[in-house]
Amino acid sequence: MSRTRRRPGVGRIAAHLGAWGYSLALLLPLYYLVVSSFKDNDEIFSDPLGLPDSLSLTKFSTSIHDARLDLAILNSLIVTLCSLAVVLILAVPASYALARAKGRVAAAIERAFSLGFLIPTFAALVPTFLLAAQLGLFHTRTFIILFLPATSLPLAVVLLTQFMRTVPDEVEEAARMDGAGNWTVLVRIYLPMVVPGIVTVLILSFLAFWNEYLYSLVIIGPDEAQRTIQVAVPTLRSSLSTDFGVLSAGTVVTLIPVYAVYSVLQRRMEGALMGGAVKV
Repeated sequence: MSRTRRRPGVGRIAAHLGAWGYSLALLLPLYYLVVSSFKDNDEIFSDPLGLPDSLSLTKFSTSIHDARLDLAILNSLIVTLCSLAVVLILAVPASYALARAKGRVAAAIERAFSLGFLIPTFAALVPTFLLAAQLGLFHTRTFIILFLPATSLPLAVVLLTQFMRTVPDEVEEAARMDGAGNWTVLVRIYLPMVVPGIVTVLILSFLAFWNEYLYSLVIIGPDEAQRTIQVAVPTLRSSLSTDFGVLSAGTVVTLIPVYAVYSVLQRRMEGALMGGAVKV
């Protein structure tokens, strides 16, 4: 008996076309950026999407040397990693407390964290500038390390609180019957079960911290010894004659750490989700 094949419906075809079209729209600028980093200005303007004549890494070495991108990447890594550590140190205990707290006070505190989404980034620029000057931390990475977590804490606390609420009360009660305290329950029970939430917070916070430009420019400034990668790359652009191949190469250099970190954390999150699904 032959089986009749079902033809894909119009909606399914439209969904596939939309997905492929969206993917192309995302990949096309990235392709243009990568191929431009191997071209001279004449090649870029005459044949924007064409393949380069050679794959010389001269543009990359020039961008790294002229803008000191190696030092800028190190500064960005220091700022980003230290800020991520502060976010986790503050957000994890706060989320645990909110997830297990009951009553109006806990609900009000959680709503207060949610209000952080309503504050535009540029609105806090002047008070932040004055605070950095008052503390004597102007033109230092230390202030940025302390400031950036404040921009990410609302999202981190709200997300982790929702993840921690999915942990069954029975698991915590069993641990407490064995004599476990609050920190033991948090570290040995909650943290392993909310790894996908922690990885999500790390990915979103890493992207926000690594790509931060405005506050790094104002607070740290253009000092070559301390400036971050996002502040260093625009220095490759000249008002007289800009080598767009060098500028493109410098931009590609800034994307490499983001791609590496995202790939590692994404695999960790998928593994944690699959592990949780198997246990269930």
